[in-house]
Amino acid sequence: RVLDQIFTGRAWEVFNAAWDQYPQVMERVEEALVRLVLEGRMREKISGEELFAFFRQLGLRVRLETHIRVMEHGKLKTLAEKMKER
Repeated sequence: RVLDQIFTGRAWEVFNAAWDQYPQVMERVEEALVRLVLEGRMREKISGEELFAFFRQLGLRVRLETHIRVMEHGKLKTLAEKMKER
């Protein structure tokens, strides 16, 4: 895919979440990004954080699934697991 050339980190996660939530707008956004890459006008890598900020500037409030985990004795535990221990 063309956007693989510029997306790094969690960019695809943010991009796909935006597509799920704003399909009409994202169709135009994707076309514009692909065109910029193909024309050589966009070469810098874009991280998930940068893409998230860009979408906010466009007025798209992209919601991402969030997980809170706790590291304890070298093991990652979910918040629910941690609370059950008490």
